[in-house]
Amino acid sequence: MSATAEEKPSLGLLACTALVVGNMVGSGFFIAPAALAPYGTTAIIGWGVMSFGAVCLGMVFARLARIAPVTGGPYAYTRLGFGKFAGFLIAWGYWISIWVSLPAMAAALVGYLGKLIPALGDHFALRVAIGLGAMWLVAAINLRGVKEAGIFQSVTTITKLVPFIAICSFGLFWVDWSTFETINPSGKPFLSALAATAPLTMFAFLGIESATVPAGDVVNPKRTIPLATIIGTLIAALIYTVGTTVVMGVMPLETLAKSPAPFADAASLMWGEWAAIVISLAAIISSLGALNGWTLMLGQVPMAAARDGAMPAIFARLSSRGVPAWGLVISVGLATLLVLVEISGTGAMVAFYNVVVSLATDAAMIPYVFCSVVEAILFITRKPLSRALRIGPFMPVSIVAFVFSMATIFGAGASAGMWALILLLLAAPVWAYLVNGHEKGCETS
Repeated sequence: MSATAEEKPSLGLLACTALVVGNMVGSGFFIAPAALAPYGTTAIIGWGVMSFGAVCLGMVFARLARIAPVTGGPYAYTRLGFGKFAGFLIAWGYWISIWVSLPAMAAALVGYLGKLIPALGDHFALRVAIGLGAMWLVAAINLRGVKEAGIFQSVTTITKLVPFIAICSFGLFWVDWSTFETINPSGKPFLSALAATAPLTMFAFLGIESATVPAGDVVNPKRTIPLATIIGTLIAALIYTVGTTVVMGVMPLETLAKSPAPFADAASLMWGEWAAIVISLAAIISSLGALNGWTLMLGQVPMAAARDGAMPAIFARLSSRGVPAWGLVISVGLATLLVLVEISGTGAMVAFYNVVVSLATDAAMIPYVFCSVVEAILFITRKPLSRALRIGPFMPVSIVAFVFSMATIFGAGASAGMWALILLLLAAPVWAYLVNGHEKGCETS
């Protein structure tokens, strides 16, 4: 939703930084230590490598936001650099990566809720219903408008960070540093093990570009978006690395690998059951915040593409509140189907998390690959604009971001790559429908 004369931009630096941090430091990170447990110290090294790559990606998006502060994020930048068809594919892939991520966030929420209410473990249908209910509750908040979603994001982000910052700082006194003496307990070659951690760690960094997506609703976007992107990425990188170190250093790796609520279990070992309750509540709030941030983007990305004729026009139809309501309902509906299909066959949260994470990460990295080279294209084709903004080519960072993105796709494995490709190719009939002139534009209803 772009701001008009009647509707002034409502997202400032705090809200945009909260959007970035809230989307990254979300439910995926709170299960990540369990998924990374088999890799031990290699996983900590992976966080460091991934943090460096993520900061480079954040700098790419920050600079792109200065060159072209337009709604749509990766889609808008890819369209500017590569044209309409590439923009359509990236919008499609990025949209898929967002709604595929929602079930993992809902699963984490249910896992930590189970820590508070152990009886939930015996009621599979109730767990599924709670996860779906959380997704649709957040969708209802977003249907009320961007401003309401931004306020909700700021509140949930500030609330959830306090207990996790406590773990990252005070928890270091409880760490058994001998746990990290074995660099690679997985038995795989080091580089293979490091590559295997890539999709698991990168999933937690998805959302780097969050502040660029609702650019039309951002106050002073050329300043606010770059600042929010860099600040948010650095905060998330620090929390990830230190937080995972604490959890791995407190819990035996064999026990950690089976934990559906690793941070709560670690807090319980350090400070008692009361701490586990606090951490579980924070993780639940965090999951709601992550769901909210990604749901906000779930409406904005296809809406921006639909306005350009690069997605079906229904995604651009606005409600009386100026929200792409149909796009949100369709997207959350697809996420609901994924929950029912994937969770119905297994009660193992970590296994479900790994499947969804690999697919979501693969789908998200394709837009990142394109955006890593867009800046150079824009500099070549729009030199007057770049000179006016005093922006030169930033190739070292862009190259790192490109290699980093490609390596993450490789690390996700063949299965995730196959499904990501299939979902991407499903866009072909949609594109044929669009170019044949069936979608003439968008409406407001």
